[in-house]
Amino acid sequence: MSLDQKTATTVIRTRRDVHALLAEKGSQGAKTKAIIVLALGGIFMDAYDFSSLAFGITAVKEEFGLDPLMTGFVNAAIMVGSVVGAIFGGMLVDRFGRYKLFMADMAFFVVAAIGCALAPNEWVLIFFRFLMGIGVGLDLPVAMAFLAEFSKLRGSGSRSQRVNAWSPAWYIATGFGYLLVLAVFLVLPVAQHDILWRVVVGFGAVPAIIVLLVRRKYMAESPQWLADQGDLRGAVDVMRSHHGLDVELAPDAEDSRTAVRARTGHWRQYGELFAARYRLRTIAALCVSVFSTFGYNAVAYGTPLIIALLFQQGPLVTILSALVINLGFGAAGGLLGVGLVNRVGARRMTIIGFAIQAASLLTLAIVGIPTGALVIISIAMLAAFVFAQAGGPGANLMSYATLSYPTRLRGVGVGFNEAVKRVFSIVSLVFFPVLATSLSTGVFWIVALAPLAGLISLLIIRWDPTGKDVDAEDQLS
Repeated sequence: MSLDQKTATTVIRTRRDVHALLAEKGSQGAKTKAIIVLALGGIFMDAYDFSSLAFGITAVKEEFGLDPLMTGFVNAAIMVGSVVGAIFGGMLVDRFGRYKLFMADMAFFVVAAIGCALAPNEWVLIFFRFLMGIGVGLDLPVAMAFLAEFSKLRGSGSRSQRVNAWSPAWYIATGFGYLLVLAVFLVLPVAQHDILWRVVVGFGAVPAIIVLLVRRKYMAESPQWLADQGDLRGAVDVMRSHHGLDVELAPDAEDSRTAVRARTGHWRQYGELFAARYRLRTIAALCVSVFSTFGYNAVAYGTPLIIALLFQQGPLVTILSALVINLGFGAAGGLLGVGLVNRVGARRMTIIGFAIQAASLLTLAIVGIPTGALVIISIAMLAAFVFAQAGGPGANLMSYATLSYPTRLRGVGVGFNEAVKRVFSIVSLVFFPVLATSLSTGVFWIVALAPLAGLISLLIIRWDPTGKDVDAEDQLS
C-alpha cells in the first residue's frame, strides 16, 4: 500500500493493503453506517423471532393440548433449525460472500413468520419454527461479518464495539416483542386473547420485508472478503463507494483469485478452528457461548414462564415485568457493554457478567417461591441477570466468535460457535419447562452452575479478542 503525495490517494496492490487500510480507517461513509444498521436489523429479526413465542407458549400449550415435553419441543424447534443454518451458513458465507447469504436468509424470515402465525397444529408450528431457525442460523455469521468488516480495528466505532452492538439490538427487539404483546393484549377483547401469539409471531415478517425492499440501495459485499477472493478491483470499488476512502488499484496489483479462493468456504476449515493457533480461542469462545446461552435460555428466554409459573403472577404482571427486564435492563446492559469494551476488554467484562449472574441465580434459589416484597427482589434478580448477560457474556460471546479469526475463517468461526451453542440451547429449552415443573424454584440451583463454569473457564483461558489484528497475524503465516 502506498500514498500518492499529489492526490492523497491510497494505492492498493495486495489484499494485505485492503486489510491494513480498513483496520486503520474503517468507514468514512454514510452508506457503511446504513449497512451496520441493516446488519443489526438482521439481529433484531433473529431476537424477535426467538422471543416472539416466549409469552405465547402458554397459549400454544393450551390450544394444542401439549404436555411439558412437547412444549419444550415447540420451543426448541427454532434452535434445531439454527444449528443446521449455522453449520451450512458459516461455510457458505465464507465461500459465496456476505451479501448473497444476507439476502437469502431474509426470505426465510418472511415465509417462516407467516407460516407460524397460520399453523393449524403443533407439527406445522414446529416445522415453520424449524425453518425460522435456519434463517437465524444463516443470518448470524453474515451479520457478524458485516459488523466486523465494515469497521476499523480500534477507537470509536471499532469492531469490538460494533460486534457488541448486537446485544442491545437483541434486547431492544425482545423488548419490542413484549411491547407488541402488551399492545395487542390491551386492544384485543379477552375472548380473542388466544390468537395473541399468532399476531405477534406473524409480525416478524414485517421487518424482513422492509430490509428486502431497501437492500439494493445500501447493501454491498465486504471488501475484505472480496480481497481474500482475489477481487481487488471489487474491493476498491466498495471502499470508494461505501467506505468513503480515496483509493485506487495499482496497475501491478496482485491477482491471487484462484489461490485464495481455494482457502475459503470448505468443510476442512472447521478443523482449522482447532489448529494450534486457534485452539484456545475456539475453546474460550465455546465456553462463553455455551455457558452464557444455557443460562439465558433458561432464565431470560423463560422469563414469562418463571414469573407466571414459579412466581405465580398474572398475565399483565408477567408481560410488564418481561417488558421492563428486556427493554430496560437488557438494552441498558448491552449499551454499557458497547461503551466499555474498548477500555475494559471483552474478557474482563465477561468475567464480571458471569459473577453477577451466578450471584443472581443463587439468590433466586435461596428465596424460593417469593411472597410479598420478595416478589420484587426476585424480579430484580432476573433483571440483574439480564443486565449482566447483555453487557458481559451475552455481548462478548459474539466478540469471541467473530474477532478471534481472520476474514477467511470468520463465517466458519461464527457458524461453528452458533451451532454448538444452539445444541446446548435445545437442551435447556426442552428440559427447563420439565425441571421448572418438577423442581419449582429449586431449578435455579442447577442453572447457577452455568455462569460459575463460564467464570472458571475464562479465569483459566486468558485470550481476549479486543483490538487484535487477526488478519495481519494470518497474513504473516
